[in-house]
Amino acid sequence: MLRAGLVRQLAAGIYTWLPLGLKVLRKVEAVIREEMDLAGAQEILMSSVQPAELWKESTRWEAYGPELLRFTDRHDRDFCLGPTHEEIITDLVRGEITSYKQLPCNLYQIQMKFRDEIRPRFGIMRAREFLMKDAYSFHIDADSLEETYQKMHATYCKIFDRLGLEYRAVIADTGNIGGSKSHEFHVLADSGEDRIAFSSLGNYASNVEMTPVTMATSEPLPETEVMQTIETPQQQTVKEVCEFLNTPLSKCLKTLVLDGSKGNLIAIVLRGDHDLNVVKAQKLDEVAIPLRFAEHDEILAAIGCPPGSIGPVGLPIDVLVDQDAALASDFICGANKHGYHLTGVNWTRDLPSPKVFDLREVTTGDLAPEGLGTLDIKKGIEVGHIFQLGTKYSSAMKASVLNENGKAVTMTMGCYGLGVSRIVSAAIEQHNDSKGIIWPKQMTPFYCAIVPINMHKSPSVLQKATMLYETLSKEGYEVLFCDKPERPGVMFTDLELIGVPHRLVLTERGLAKDVIEYKGRTSEETLEVKWSEISSFLDKLR
Repeated sequence: MLRAGLVRQLAAGIYTWLPLGLKVLRKVEAVIREEMDLAGAQEILMSSVQPAELWKESTRWEAYGPELLRFTDRHDRDFCLGPTHEEIITDLVRGEITSYKQLPCNLYQIQMKFRDEIRPRFGIMRAREFLMKDAYSFHIDADSLEETYQKMHATYCKIFDRLGLEYRAVIADTGNIGGSKSHEFHVLADSGEDRIAFSSLGNYASNVEMTPVTMATSEPLPETEVMQTIETPQQQTVKEVCEFLNTPLSKCLKTLVLDGSKGNLIAIVLRGDHDLNVVKAQKLDEVAIPLRFAEHDEILAAIGCPPGSIGPVGLPIDVLVDQDAALASDFICGANKHGYHLTGVNWTRDLPSPKVFDLREVTTGDLAPEGLGTLDIKKGIEVGHIFQLGTKYSSAMKASVLNENGKAVTMTMGCYGLGVSRIVSAAIEQHNDSKGIIWPKQMTPFYCAIVPINMHKSPSVLQKATMLYETLSKEGYEVLFCDKPERPGVMFTDLELIGVPHRLVLTERGLAKDVIEYKGRTSEETLEVKWSEISSFLDKLR
């Protein structure tokens, strides 16, 4: 995006959009507006500066964390820069809507947001300031919310279909926005930060953090070994222990120590070849939120053993065990003695039957939920997220209406976010080659480019190029006139970099034959098109 002249960085995670980038951004906005309006939503514009009183009313002023940029005005009143607008829209609606007859109501805006990311990265993809479409719906009951939620789901699909993006809608965690149900929309790309699990059969898809593990069996293998203590000097990690003992990672259990919800420490036990799913763990009552792993000194004080040799046998803190680890038999684990491990360990016989939970992340090849084959995992870039908020904000902020019986009823809410600037970046990640950007049709800043070779020396080429530009512009084409005094190769390279789909080259030799040289962005072939046929030729390519 920097090389193509779409944006320039102003500060970490903050960018200025240049003319070319802004054209693309506005095209994405136009598609979003059209589909949101067709779905019955109404556009408004709320302030990006938000008073602390509303955030305190919803209890998020402290809970949101350091991503909320707080400041005070000259009167020492607290404000923040809006990362999202649940509080502001709820305050607006509770003052405007008083009767169930005014519901449902769906309001949206397209506005810059600011989230003070601790580590902005990947350019526009993970910026601190970004352009977002956020919509909020209000309802008399859950059935009405569900209807609008499904309509917004379908609307988002239409938006991404029109923008020419390969995407997936997946079951997702509600995060700090809250609510009972949510879906993320991901553009599939190798550079994506999120991992998406797909079933080989059916249409199941979810973020890995929300994908349940489906067990093939509930019975462990029979016991065949006796528990023994062995010395494992200098072996700190599960991988090192398994290499030292020449055994697979699946045979060894690892024990993680983290904060418990009661100010205590707790242990989570997983198979050595599995990773902890933080979202699943944080949903357990025993685990403190946010999840935090214990420090070396804390572990040493509580267990008497440093990390690297910890195991569930005789552990003096509560132990939570992943369901795969609970089926392990004759397994290896730490002996709770520095430099030692246990082999041939079995549940029930050598230590109490475990408290079992689904705690690990799924992996490729795992069974898919509901018997839908197996799971495949791909990377995705989150560009949209829809939520059923329920009454989280309307209850806290006392947003109610009178129902048909004249009784006050708390409104039920939905929330629908779409990253406008992130869509542009995600489209480039998905549509590119070694030469530059390959824009989807709806997003390209220019439909075609006119390249008049040596126009500064050839009046006839300049005259014909100007005439062609005016003709195509009147016919509704967005045309880029390449009038820079550069060599043809330089201009061609620039056009490929910025992703103009169709290139029209005018030369004196071509004009003598009454032809224009045409080349498509993804084609290696150059065609000669008659001057009189160029409009119809381009029209067929639309």
